[in-house]
Amino acid sequence: MTRRRLWALVLGFLLLAGGATAYTVHAAAGRTDDTAVAAEAGFGLDGAPPGTLWFRDTATGRVARQDPAAPGGRLALGPRCDRFHAAGPTALCLQRRPGVPARTYVLVLDRQLRERQRISLPGIPSRARVSASGQVLAWTTFATGDSYNTSAFSTRTSILDLRTGYLIKSIEQIPLTLDGRRHHAPDVNYWGVSFAADDNRFYATVGTRGRTHLVEGDLRKWSARAVAENVECPSLSPDGTRLAYKKKVSTDTTAPWRLYVLDLATLRGHPLAETRSVDDQAAWTGPGTVSYAHDGAVWSVPADGTGTPRKVAAGASSPVVPR
Repeated sequence: MTRRRLWALVLGFLLLAGGATAYTVHAAAGRTDDTAVAAEAGFGLDGAPPGTLWFRDTATGRVARQDPAAPGGRLALGPRCDRFHAAGPTALCLQRRPGVPARTYVLVLDRQLRERQRISLPGIPSRARVSASGQVLAWTTFATGDSYNTSAFSTRTSILDLRTGYLIKSIEQIPLTLDGRRHHAPDVNYWGVSFAADDNRFYATVGTRGRTHLVEGDLRKWSARAVAENVECPSLSPDGTRLAYKKKVSTDTTAPWRLYVLDLATLRGHPLAETRSVDDQAAWTGPGTVSYAHDGAVWSVPADGTGTPRKVAAGASSPVVPR
């Protein structure tokens, strides 16, 4: 009798497990993947006048461009992305995937915003950058947590060289020189890459032991050295002489940052006219203009610290003027 009861329990468990599995598969098959939205035919980077601002449209999640002749002053016909950047012949789209644990699709796009390559990675989309030539890409995802203003986050930053197809899944192992010495620590995190015009040097933020540093990296030599402290999410100017970045100026976790521009020759920084706390990797949308996302809109401000912030696109993020 005991043996029959045991087999009955086992059989019941297997039936329940099989039913649960079948339900899960059916439910997954029935879900609509609302992130899988491609660009409309003919909607590409080549179809816009030089200097056109591109961005992510908040209402649809799709890549959009400013167009004064269109309803609302924009056309939102691109792929659906959570982060977007473009330069040269290449665009980069980060899509957050549904489900747990969090995952991200990295989509490499051509100038027609058609998918050329897809990479699946763990984490939540955070930062995306394409080098001026369009040949080297970088992105950052949150592995845990969801904000740079807490100590409980971990990032993963990857670099993809389209010339060779070589993918560096994480740059955490790059030899780092800090305060003149080789630095080893288990808490090293990199984020916010910005490439120089030679497609070799790059700037990024490294966080370790409660401090953040601007690092200058060299891909060919596979090395990085810290050059300044308290510099986050750097963005190199088109002429390669300045960096826009966010600087921590307050211990208030709801408003810790101020946008600055750093002169690379002197390593002196000055604040921009934007006094609100901006959590974004700013973009140079002109030789003397910095744009960024804040409070659900894209804003622009002069890079020399003068002027006042100007809203250039409501309901938008990820601004870029492709070079």
